[in-house]
Amino acid sequence: MPSLNASALSIIVGRFLLGLYFLAPGISKLFDNNSQLMLMEARGIPFAYPLLVFAGVSSLLGAVALMSGRYVKLAAYGFVVYVLLVNVLIHPYWIVEAERQNFFKNLAIMSGLLVLAGHAQFRWLSPSNWWKSDTAVLKS
Repeated sequence: MPSLNASALSIIVGRFLLGLYFLAPGISKLFDNNSQLMLMEARGIPFAYPLLVFAGVSSLLGAVALMSGRYVKLAAYGFVVYVLLVNVLIHPYWIVEAERQNFFKNLAIMSGLLVLAGHAQFRWLSPSNWWKSDTAVLKS
């Protein structure tokens, strides 16, 4: 069994924590979404409820992908786009000053996702071997 060095351990823990960051809100977007729906509607986002459900499902799937090491590059880049949209549409601090902290926090999360995506190997979406980690599939 190969040894786990500090860099590999850092990436695994970072991947897990980034996934966890999206997992809990993904669950709340699906099951306890009143406040989030009201915020989206207050920001004038059309089709707020279907988009909220889509965001919840995407957050859950992406979080599981990051946490389990499957399709990491795809999930990380997907979350970069998602966080960028959330920043512009939900946390526009240039309009709502109180959103400044959330906006810059999201920039930090995006930077972590970009670093993770930069270290991950690309893997095509495929029904075969979907249950295997990226490392296992790309080594074979």
